[in-house]
Amino acid sequence: MKKVSILALHLGYGGIEKSIVSLANMLCDDYEVEIACTYMLYDEPAFNIDSRVKIKYLIEDKKPNREAFLESIRKFNYLQTFKEGIYGIQTLYLKRKTMIKYILSNDFDILISSRDVFNELVTKYAKDNVLKIAWEHNHYHGDLAYADKIVYSVRNMDYLVLVSKELLEFYNSRMKLAKCKCLYIPNVIEDVPIKTSKLDKKRLISVGRLSAEKGYMDLLKIFNELSKEYDWCLDIIGDGDERGHLEEYIKENNLSDKVILHGFRGKEYIYKLLTDSSIYLMTSYTESFGIVLLEAMSCGLPCIAFTSAEGANEIIDDSNNGFLISNRDFFQYLDKVKCLIDDDDLRKKMGNNAYESVFKFTSSNVKSEWINLLEKM
Repeated sequence: MKKVSILALHLGYGGIEKSIVSLANMLCDDYEVEIACTYMLYDEPAFNIDSRVKIKYLIEDKKPNREAFLESIRKFNYLQTFKEGIYGIQTLYLKRKTMIKYILSNDFDILISSRDVFNELVTKYAKDNVLKIAWEHNHYHGDLAYADKIVYSVRNMDYLVLVSKELLEFYNSRMKLAKCKCLYIPNVIEDVPIKTSKLDKKRLISVGRLSAEKGYMDLLKIFNELSKEYDWCLDIIGDGDERGHLEEYIKENNLSDKVILHGFRGKEYIYKLLTDSSIYLMTSYTESFGIVLLEAMSCGLPCIAFTSAEGANEIIDDSNNGFLISNRDFFQYLDKVKCLIDDDDLRKKMGNNAYESVFKFTSSNVKSEWINLLEKM
């Protein structure tokens, strides 16, 4: 079997991490697969990994301290800021050193880099006969400096895999002189459940990291208006640095009996709640793909998202399996939620269409695209 190594920052909660796990699980029938993680954030990976996939942690006794560093600055704790700064420098040094050592000391056939910080190390230190693949998950979202950084980091890689057709077109236009070839392979959903929602519960749901770019404060503002007319509940699954602000808003607007913040939850818990819900809401400012939309659709939920969440534009077929809202128009978003609440037949029709549209993103359909790429040696 050929040896494949996927370079990861960690295996905690996140869309990139879920994609890495899905790819590893998908490939282990045909390849010897290892995931090399810089950091060990938790005792166990956040997502279920096939027992045949090897996991190697490069740094086990240190973790990123960005939030602790920023918090010390906010509190004007200069001594703590100094300590956190020194710790951060040491950690960044180890991050680079251990990854270089790993790349140099292992005999791979294929290296897949899931972060731009690893791309340069792969091209510089991996053996010439190794197939070098960069895998870009983030959308540049108008930040051309970020896009140029990606282009520079992959210029000597063999391939750059992009998770949307829009990103493929964009990066193709900026890499005409580079060795690296761009390919589109979508992210996948590993399982499509047999049981779907009956869409008869008065529950809205959203799943994701509670960070500013996910737009959960906007979601609460939209729901606050909705709650004045409808006796529906909102479930939010996930955690993050915005949780405190969201809790304050919920309390200040007397929404505690209608909005539940569930925190991080496992796959079974999430799918159970999805099948007990009737509409999925996404309010992200940016989203490279949006696996969570596929998970919601696999449970038969119609979805609503802003077009600013770029990845949603490739998953949601407007007015067919959900709604896409332009210009982050809160009033139009609210109107579409009301439309699905008021019209049972439309909700069920869109939910059925959503379920049917998921199958082109299943592992069984996407796997062949990865196999074709990995055999280009």
